[in-house]
Amino acid sequence: MDGRARVLVVGGGPAGSTAATLLAREGMDVTLMERAVFPRYHIGESLLPACLPILDLLGVREKVERQGFRVKGGAHFDWGAEQWDIGFGDRPGWEDSYSYHVERADFDHLLLEHAKSQGVTVREGVEVKQLVFDGERPTAARWAPAQGGPERELAFDYLVDASGRAGLMTRYLRTRRHHEVFKNVAVWGYWTGAGPIAGPEGAIEICSVTDGWFWGIPLRDDRLSVGLVVHKDHFAARRALGHDLERIYRDAIAESPVMSDLLSRAERVAPLRVEQDYSYAADRFTGPGYFLSGDAACFLDPLLSTGVHLAMYSAMLASACLASTVNGDVSEEHASAHYERTYRTAYLRYLVVVSSLYNQYRGKTSYFWEAQRLTLRDCAADDIELAFANVISGIEDLHDAQAALDLAVEVTDRSLAQMIAMRKETPDRAAAASPQESELAQARAQLFNSGKMGYAQTGGVKAAPGLYLVTKPRLGLAYQSA
Repeated sequence: MDGRARVLVVGGGPAGSTAATLLAREGMDVTLMERAVFPRYHIGESLLPACLPILDLLGVREKVERQGFRVKGGAHFDWGAEQWDIGFGDRPGWEDSYSYHVERADFDHLLLEHAKSQGVTVREGVEVKQLVFDGERPTAARWAPAQGGPERELAFDYLVDASGRAGLMTRYLRTRRHHEVFKNVAVWGYWTGAGPIAGPEGAIEICSVTDGWFWGIPLRDDRLSVGLVVHKDHFAARRALGHDLERIYRDAIAESPVMSDLLSRAERVAPLRVEQDYSYAADRFTGPGYFLSGDAACFLDPLLSTGVHLAMYSAMLASACLASTVNGDVSEEHASAHYERTYRTAYLRYLVVVSSLYNQYRGKTSYFWEAQRLTLRDCAADDIELAFANVISGIEDLHDAQAALDLAVEVTDRSLAQMIAMRKETPDRAAAASPQESELAQARAQLFNSGKMGYAQTGGVKAAPGLYLVTKPRLGLAYQSA
């Protein structure tokens, strides 16, 4: 054995850096291993406002502010036959809310360097080759330089798998499942000289086309990230006709009046990039001595820019659960079950809303009501857009984490009726529906049966009611007072 750490974090992206920093700030001995040497390119450039409190918790917000990233004030939707804006600063209690559009190479590098400054032992350019287990519990990692070299072994008490799509623990669990409807292909490039995006200052453009949709993300230095997302079957059909990436991308732009106008005087300044089959979730997000965080656990269609949010949010939850376990405040089983249900609720809620949006014929009001039925907080009937804004900004997830929800005392009659309706809308009922409708029905049913809204058993352990996230005086979990 070449060494030991209290916690091993695998992966240096936003999930790994967040978990490592928070745990180190709680006084733990943390080692982080990352295959790449930062900075390195990564897609997923638009953040949600819920990242701001986490940046504060990390003690890194001032460093991020000094980077001069483009401020994101909201989103502009050109979706189906409708247009609407969501302004983050318009939300009650979040009047000064905003987010950023970031170059991930710079943002991720900043977070990793900050982790080093907080006492995390960071090893870049190394690869975890194999895990050693005691039963189902990982206890050591065999690693070596990514470019080749002698293999070494590090023992640990706890593992945070933030290894991204590669999914270190997935090799052993084999429980990752891809979503049929969201087996999409994304093709994107970078432009300069684009026209202004409608909506709030710094808004992201989200624009539907016949066979998919576009994102438009304004970055620093007059650059615009423009991505096309289509189902892989449509993409394959176009390729079978002999169409290359360039033609598929350009034809979709020409089809869209919004994107054509936005790029009419613009010039693309980088080669096209492509990714596919990126929407998936593991059956288990946690187990004995380990947590799957960020993309190692799940990733959803990029429609609502949830990637970095779910990464940092899950890392914060994992850190709180782990800290409380180590401190003896909460049993490992209860902490793990709390993590499973809280993280999965956030993921499933986005899955339902994104599935709903893919049914473009339904209209924006239906999306707003869909968001409302997925929360336990009522919005006024004349401001139902608020529920949608709370969900797509990540605010609802923070509320869930910090609220000691107990169905026995806090579920209103309205919420209970909505939950029952969700439970009745089972996959069997949707068997004859379109693939999008079937995916939506399955997501709703799973949300009720597996998420925080249902308080179902997770991994054979029923989570203790009344657990919630606290950040002061220390990060951890606490029980609701009787």
